[in-house]
Amino acid sequence: MTTAFPGVTTRFILVRHGETEWNVEARVQGQRDSVLTAEGIAQVDAIARRIAEEPFDALVSSDLGRALDTARRISARSGRAIVSDPRLRERHFGIGEGMTYDEIGRAWPDAFARTREADADFAIPGGESRRAFHERVVAAFEALAREHAGRRVVVVTHGGVLATIHRHIHGIAIATPHKVPITNACYNVIACEAGCWRIEAWGDDAHLAVADPFEED
Repeated sequence: MTTAFPGVTTRFILVRHGETEWNVEARVQGQRDSVLTAEGIAQVDAIARRIAEEPFDALVSSDLGRALDTARRISARSGRAIVSDPRLRERHFGIGEGMTYDEIGRAWPDAFARTREADADFAIPGGESRRAFHERVVAAFEALAREHAGRRVVVVTHGGVLATIHRHIHGIAIATPHKVPITNACYNVIACEAGCWRIEAWGDDAHLAVADPFEED
């Protein structure tokens, strides 16, 4: 549980990385990487321009390449140094990484289970279960809220991470099917006050010309 700071609000601007080649190919990236596409770079430049127009205190990013490439372009416009944080990595999909979603669906039906209850403790060999991933992500945001109490922080991360914190704030069970719209390089804001979380903005892509949402990547 986040330490309570009565009257102190900590805000996080959450950004999913720009579109990658594997996003286009519908391949599971997990903790592997593929490069940003030309469209992805355009998306990142758009969100970077938007974020540079408002004040914030820190820029924290997943240490995976696609997130860091996104954060670097935000850093270049805002002048904020990047703090790399492995706690914000995408879910690990083990030997399934690099496969398409259809291939994973056939080999391991419980990996995503978008239309039925899933086993929260199931993991693709070498990977991370939904429960372990959920606990890691929630613990990361609880820690960041303590570390940056009362500040405004930009966090660059991944679709699965954003979907997980969205579920947590809304109290949606880990195993329950629930589609969370998350566009590449969209603008989302969550806030923590006195140990309580709320969503203030979600899926805002007004700065983008093209949207292509997908929950996990």
